Amino acid sequence: MSTTTYTATPVRGSGKTLLTGGVAALAGLMFGLDIGVISGALAFIAKQFSISETMQELIVSSMMFGAAVGAILAGYLSSSFGRKRSLILSATLFVVSSLLCAMAPSVGWLLAGRVLLGLAIGVATFTAPLYISEIADERRRGSMISTYQLMITVGILVAFISDALLSYSGAWRWMLGLVAVPGVLFLAGVFVLPDSPRWLMMKGRRQDAVTVLNDLRPDSAAVQSEIKEIEDQLRQKQKGFAMFGANSNFRRSVWLGVLLQVMQQFTGMNVVMYYAPKIFGLAGFGQNASMWGTAIVGVVNVLATFIAIGLVDRWGRRPMLIMGFAVMAIGMGALGLLIFAGIETELQRILAIAVLLCFITGFAFSAGPLIWVLCSEVQPLQGRDFGIACSTFTNWAANFVVGQTFLTLLSTFGNAETFWLYAALNAVFILVTIALVPETKGISLEHIERNLMEGRKLRNIGR
Repeated sequence: MSTTTYTATPVRGSGKTLLTGGVAALAGLMFGLDIGVISGALAFIAKQFSISETMQELIVSSMMFGAAVGAILAGYLSSSFGRKRSLILSATLFVVSSLLCAMAPSVGWLLAGRVLLGLAIGVATFTAPLYISEIADERRRGSMISTYQLMITVGILVAFISDALLSYSGAWRWMLGLVAVPGVLFLAGVFVLPDSPRWLMMKGRRQDAVTVLNDLRPDSAAVQSEIKEIEDQLRQKQKGFAMFGANSNFRRSVWLGVLLQVMQQFTGMNVVMYYAPKIFGLAGFGQNASMWGTAIVGVVNVLATFIAIGLVDRWGRRPMLIMGFAVMAIGMGALGLLIFAGIETELQRILAIAVLLCFITGFAFSAGPLIWVLCSEVQPLQGRDFGIACSTFTNWAANFVVGQTFLTLLSTFGNAETFWLYAALNAVFILVTIALVPETKGISLEHIERNLMEGRKLRNIGR
């Protein structure tokens, strides 16, 4: 039975496609809110429940554990029940888990709410970029998936600002509970989305797919051309894990997606997102100043993401990734140097903020949005759910490691040395990008798949 509530309208082409992708990208807003909100609430939670640094790390990372599990489940849900139904489930979980976290009477209940919240995020981070990539045309695919990342940064910014305002009263329950409000709006929006035309074709619902594409593409010729390309790819009957075991070329794309997500997480960006007030504290700022400094981080994160949206389909993925990793390496290295030398004067504090914002900018126009773009582009249609599930699971597993170890690294490895470690990793990622990452701008998903299955080198599958 179909749950599709979508009907064709006279509005066709670019506007409808952008609107549809925009609603799906609200999953990124929810993701960003839940990433950002814990950084401001954590100190107040620790004070109320008298918990250790290890327990604080567990509260942060429990969400990532749930997200890793959610990413695994999302592959099955998205394939069996559709991208739209998966987004509906995710939106419902966002609302329920946010309220549970806000009303938690103990650390145990808070951890349970965070794990459930992670399940919602895992499903959303798998499904939303996949859905957007399947309803977008190749000319705007990169910028539309980057809009998903923009919504993440907007969510982080809103969370940082609300945390800063509520920090004066220490109202951490309100910090966590307010996330339920946009969750309800997201749930309402998802119900009016069409199903993915590629998923409809996979389920043998050709006419439904044609109906959706007729409203998303500017003319019938474009619709027929896309339908034919999807049909050609669907003639390959292998799927998921079976395809992974039988097809070495598919294994290459899966491992590339896994590697890309490891790279994104070990840039150190989520260290800044989860522990920004702590980092500002290391730079010599008081609690309230740290909270507003964190909000400034959110502003820069949002603004720099517009660079990716404007340039990803003009400059390409590879040059922007290389430039971003270079900027992040410099930013992290300089911050470590300042901390090592000692941040005591006003000028030194300003320099610390400047290099931290430099790092944020580098991530926001490169690895932040572009890793999700590439992971949705390099997987072949018949194995796309499995491939993206693997890469999304890896994102959250790596995220868990980062969130669980940062405070421990600071106390055992050293403050400056921890930031130098992340600087070195970003430098390594420049070399990995040059060696393995393909340029996919302006290339259809079907063309990328043909090149992959013909055995071309990974860095050449977008040619």
